[in-house]
Amino acid sequence: MLEKLFQLNRFGTRVKTEILAGVTTYLTMAYIIFVNPAMLADAGMDHGAVFVATCVAAAIGCFIMGLWANLPVALAPGMGLNAFFTYGVVLGMGYSWQTALGAVFFSGLIFIALSLFQVREWIINAIPVTLKKAIAAGIGAFLALIALKNAGIVVDHPATLVSLGDLGEFGPGMALVGFFLIIALVQRQVPGAVMLSIFSVTVIGLLAGQIDYTGVVSAPPSLAPTLMQLDIAAAFDVAMLSVIFAFLFVDLFDTSGTLIAVTQRAGLAEKDGKVPRLGRALLADSSATVAGAALGTSTTTSYIESAAGVAAGGRTGLTAVTVGVLFLLSIFLAPLAGMIPDYATAGAIFYVSVLMMFTLKEVEWEDLTEAAPVAVVLLMTPLTFSIAHGVTLGFITYAGAKLLGGKAHELNASVLIIAALLLAKLIFVG
Repeated sequence: MLEKLFQLNRFGTRVKTEILAGVTTYLTMAYIIFVNPAMLADAGMDHGAVFVATCVAAAIGCFIMGLWANLPVALAPGMGLNAFFTYGVVLGMGYSWQTALGAVFFSGLIFIALSLFQVREWIINAIPVTLKKAIAAGIGAFLALIALKNAGIVVDHPATLVSLGDLGEFGPGMALVGFFLIIALVQRQVPGAVMLSIFSVTVIGLLAGQIDYTGVVSAPPSLAPTLMQLDIAAAFDVAMLSVIFAFLFVDLFDTSGTLIAVTQRAGLAEKDGKVPRLGRALLADSSATVAGAALGTSTTTSYIESAAGVAAGGRTGLTAVTVGVLFLLSIFLAPLAGMIPDYATAGAIFYVSVLMMFTLKEVEWEDLTEAAPVAVVLLMTPLTFSIAHGVTLGFITYAGAKLLGGKAHELNASVLIIAALLLAKLIFVG
């Protein structure tokens, strides 16, 4: 049955290898089951329900990716978009978390339509590479600010807006310990480095009396507080268009980049570099986003951590299915997830932000029409506490810099139309 489903012999792999690869991928990305509930709880959502929604949405995405697209790519609610969901849309713009879930739902439906009507390549190609790099780096800077804020390393100040917190306090100190522990473990290629760091800092907190022990395993919490609570009608607000746009395009870029990187690393990419069964893979991602919104979590996306499983020998969808099974089993770890403090996950979030900054090395800094939009997105995303605002200002700056810099021939109609619409939205809606 497994041979028929996953064509193991064709890809030169075995069941044991695929399962071990799945375990490896799970260990590298399972931090999300602790980070995501904590982050969405700040938006007023029930921690236990979001924990279950995170695990189930990840499992759904992994199962579709594995069984239908037959690719060793795992999915889960994405870092960056969960931060935008909470701190940008809910706390920043003042929308309810139910409305934010409605926006996630719509972005998933649009993603499905783009995949079915095969216009995804047009959109991906229409967006300048420079802006794609800028968006990734901007999200990284956004995550860094959130991590530092949650850990108490960066605090508010009435005169200077922000200032350095008291690093002698337990929380900020432990956040730094967690971050440096991740660096040490990742550099030594220790599997599950991020998870080990989170657990280690949590244990130190327990021993120091900073955390109350509530257990490790229990029956799953109720999903009722978030299940089908999305407000679809409120998401039709004109002001929500930029939010839906941000959810959609960040997910589209992130997923496409991840699929290309992982399939090339696994030797599965076609001769021209294209991703095999791309349509099915994108539908797996978008379907998981829609399901996740209905369950009660932010955008579900493909994880670059899947490369760890590929490096361990994963070549087929059995790897992704294995990850999905492990995510389902994780719903019994709710007490453990509830004990994880913010300072234990802050190091993990900051580490992810560092990884997302790698795109900056590919920017043509000598060309001001290329550098300026990147700088705008990189700085304005965290400073406005909004991915949507960062993307909006980046598009406008890119179009303006090219037009005024004598490089209008490098612009295409799509960029000009998008920039014009975003500028009009910024002026008339805000």
